[in-house]
Amino acid sequence: MQLPLFGFDTAPKSTITPFKTQLLKWIGSKQRFAHEIIAYFPKDYRRYYEPFLGSGAVLGTLAPSRATASDALKPLIEIWQTLRANPLQLKEWYTERWHLFMSGDRVEKYEEIKAAYNYYPNPADLLFLSRSCYGGVVRFRNDGYMSTPCGIHQPISPDSFAERVDLWHERTKNTDFVHNDFEAVMNTAQAGDLVYCDPPYTYTQTILYGAQSFSLERLFQTIERCKKRGVYVVLSIDGTKKTGKTKTAFQFPEGLFEHEAIVNCGRSMLKRFQMEGETLETEVVTDRLLLTY
Repeated sequence: MQLPLFGFDTAPKSTITPFKTQLLKWIGSKQRFAHEIIAYFPKDYRRYYEPFLGSGAVLGTLAPSRATASDALKPLIEIWQTLRANPLQLKEWYTERWHLFMSGDRVEKYEEIKAAYNYYPNPADLLFLSRSCYGGVVRFRNDGYMSTPCGIHQPISPDSFAERVDLWHERTKNTDFVHNDFEAVMNTAQAGDLVYCDPPYTYTQTILYGAQSFSLERLFQTIERCKKRGVYVVLSIDGTKKTGKTKTAFQFPEGLFEHEAIVNCGRSMLKRFQMEGETLETEVVTDRLLLTY
């Protein structure tokens, strides 16, 4: 099913200032171009929902007045819940692990923190791992084991991270963070609400937590119910991969989406990980942005 593309001059319905200060590093983060996605959001809506939160890039850029954000990965949501309820705790978690990391052989110290997380998945360890792992690609095996090695970069200082915590705390203060399945959360959206979906991508992100069991068909069914209730839904999905010449193919339910836009995502961080840091001039990725309105 080929959907019409928005024209560049008429497509955007709103404008927003870019916000490029990441709190977490996460595969598939939309931080650099979240403002472009938001440009296609309806001008007026009641409550904002983001059921595949990840790094929270779109949420943080939008800074909505009323929102519900959720994810299936419990330690990840616990990071966000702590950001809202006790930002000082978040700073302390990062500071403790940053000093441990810097106190000896960094690879060994990183592996200690990773082993602690894998023994007992928890938000404190995941927080630091997300900022110190290779390429920011937090990857998991099928059994939930976090397997990404140590990055070659030096994680930002505790002072720099604390500044980011303060920024993000302010921008997400009106958001309720929930650990739940996307369907359960989206089923609570009502007429006039807006849902932005950024699910694990079928072609590139099967290493994400829960992505191995993710069902695109179930997501489409949930979006269809939302649309029937008068909920606005925006879906990011694979656009092109590799050199940009391969357009990913999907069978969308007829009549579910009204418009499509293409968003340039820059170079693939997952591919950077796979290529062990080689240059990625030819590895440009795009997103397809599908709208139910």
